[in-house]
Amino acid sequence: MFKILVVEDSITQATQIRFMLEEAGYACELASDGVEALAQLEATAPDIVLTDLRMPKMDGLELVERVRAEYQAIPVLLMTNDGTEAIAYEALQKGAASYIPKQFLERALLSTIQGIADLLQAQRSKQRVLASLVETRSRFLLRNDPHLVPALVQHIEEELRAFNYGDETGVFQLSMAITEATINAMEHGNLELSSALREDSEAYAKLRKERGQIAPYSERRVSLIADFSPDAVSITVSDEGQGFDPSSIPDPTDPENLMRENGRGLMLIYSFMDEVHHNAQGNEITMVKHRQQEATADEEPPPAETAADPEARE
Repeated sequence: MFKILVVEDSITQATQIRFMLEEAGYACELASDGVEALAQLEATAPDIVLTDLRMPKMDGLELVERVRAEYQAIPVLLMTNDGTEAIAYEALQKGAASYIPKQFLERALLSTIQGIADLLQAQRSKQRVLASLVETRSRFLLRNDPHLVPALVQHIEEELRAFNYGDETGVFQLSMAITEATINAMEHGNLELSSALREDSEAYAKLRKERGQIAPYSERRVSLIADFSPDAVSITVSDEGQGFDPSSIPDPTDPENLMRENGRGLMLIYSFMDEVHHNAQGNEITMVKHRQQEATADEEPPPAETAADPEARE
């Protein structure tokens, strides 16, 4: 059973969240701020930390930094309110695994927690280190089945660790970006499901199931190509859908767009990757992460590159 530490200064909201999580089968502990959360982490480490941003004594941003520094294997999930967009974006940059706007909490909490739990379970099921690799290139051709994604990502994680692409938090962030891009290609690309339809989760799930069983949607595949070298990893995900106009999507790197339900996946991708590129048709995304070289005492690490074009779809 996965154990989740909920850090929330509102007793009412903390109780509501605890009830939702325990009803779904998770063990749950509560802390009222970051200071209390760190004390509980030291006593008994949870699997996931779910934290509010605005709290007394120690806010969510500082908690993210402390957890990454002291408990690298524990992902932190943020709960955001209107007005916390800039600080939430900073928290993603500092190591948070994902975020949920509070107005979508009842609809998105359990599915987001389950996605993180699936990735954690996949990580723990196989911990080989392929230290002898010099470079690799893998190509996967996937049916539109989201249940395949955690196993695929776990396979990629092995190579991320073999090539030393950051600490466990860094590997987890890359896993989240790859997961978001792959699910996006299946659902919004091949199945042509509208992001706006997500406001009605029941209708969205029904249409996803229907299109997964009829042509041409069911015949389409998602291609994922992973290129690893000692210097960088490049992940290219493409679908066989109609594509889209990237200029129609709000800038996913703008913190003001953080509270939008549409575009959350791209916000994570742009936060966690050094470069993001899209093809002209709008049905292919290439994500690049440079391996951080260890700096000597006399030099600073090079700054990460960022994508020139922030426009894409969720």
